[in-house]
Amino acid sequence: MRIVNFIANGVRRVGFQLDGAVVDPLATAIGAESENAALLVDTTNFIRSGTVGREVADRIIRSGEGRRSLAEVRLTSPILPSTILCSGSNYRAHNAEKIGAPISGKEPEFFVMTADCVVGPDEPIIYDPALTQKLDCETELAIVIGREGRHIPVENALDYVFGYTVANDVTARDRQVRRSPEGFTWYEVGRGKAFDSSSPLGPSIVTADEIGDPQTLYLKTRINGEPRQYSSTADMIWNCADLIHFFSINFTLRPGMVILTGTPGGTAWSTDRELGGKWQGQEGLVAATRYCLPGDMIESEIDRIGVLRNEVVHV
Repeated sequence: MRIVNFIANGVRRVGFQLDGAVVDPLATAIGAESENAALLVDTTNFIRSGTVGREVADRIIRSGEGRRSLAEVRLTSPILPSTILCSGSNYRAHNAEKIGAPISGKEPEFFVMTADCVVGPDEPIIYDPALTQKLDCETELAIVIGREGRHIPVENALDYVFGYTVANDVTARDRQVRRSPEGFTWYEVGRGKAFDSSSPLGPSIVTADEIGDPQTLYLKTRINGEPRQYSSTADMIWNCADLIHFFSINFTLRPGMVILTGTPGGTAWSTDRELGGKWQGQEGLVAATRYCLPGDMIESEIDRIGVLRNEVVHV
């Protein structure tokens, strides 16, 4: 199942994507029933409803009602998570292309974003020169949590996953990477990571049963059509189950929370010697000659999920 959000008459709605169509559940007889409509208020509420919501969604889809062409609707982010838990430096190739902080590669680099950071497909990434001169983009697999849990064991951590979507972890590198005159490097991930439009998500959430093993997915990033990143989630240092366990030590994970799992090599940071970049090179990829600027089109793609497109625009 693919869950999307779309705008209808200025209101955000939950929908289900089928090939080139979106099923609007509230435009069906089944979805309009009061007890069913209550499950479809937003994506998080639908996730919380568990098997009851899935059964209602299946009935709506089978009814054949409420279908609208994708071309007729404006998709937005498939969820507005209360909390986005993020793991930096989680791909071996990305660790190799950048200067390391003391914990790089030793434990997940933990930072947090909120729904205020989220935009959806075809919504702008804001370039604000007062915030950053070095705006970078990173394609990442995003985990959408489906069940509540704390201190979740690694061995059954994937049972807590509702689904997966595509994320672009937009980063202000000159805010994130700090270096002392003595050569010590540390990261300030607050201002470097959390700001307006720093977390594009979408275009849909694909439920876990359709993905299967999340460590077999391929990620791609294209900027103005140039291939910048290409890797498999198999290159993660800590896999999805590890990260769910890790974050559940700090937080009770709840339905609708999102976990970002890190990015592979190929970022613009890798070619920035001033910030310790060390471009590794990979056949078929184009090294960045600069950071992102207004007018750039960013395409983040993960197979079996889809392509998330966002243009960089001046504030």
